[in-house]
Amino acid sequence: MAVDVVAVFIPIIITLVIGVVVIVAFYLESKEKQMLIEKGLSAEEIKKFLEKKRDGLGLMKIGIISIFFGLGLGVGMILQDWSSKEYWIPLFLFVGTGIGFVLANTIANKIKSKNT
Repeated sequence: MAVDVVAVFIPIIITLVIGVVVIVAFYLESKEKQMLIEKGLSAEEIKKFLEKKRDGLGLMKIGIISIFFGLGLGVGMILQDWSSKEYWIPLFLFVGTGIGFVLANTIANKIKSKNT
């Protein structure tokens, strides 16, 4: 009976957490712009500041990380089926995702240095 109650609250809690994260992100972005205006920067200077902050390679990084996450999950599941040990999936998820983060950052830095 208690498991059924917990199962009902999981989607509700996930939705609330995602909502809070989005609201806090918008609030902090608004605060940052407000602070720039209070410093007396012109519209041109604010625009340049916000353009410098943006990362045009974000989707590429997410793609690389997602690929390595999927590969880690797949390899972990295959090894778990072959050996019937339960530690393969979390091991390869963390290792694959870590490799994805490092590789995505390295590639993004090479592209940025090439463009500069």
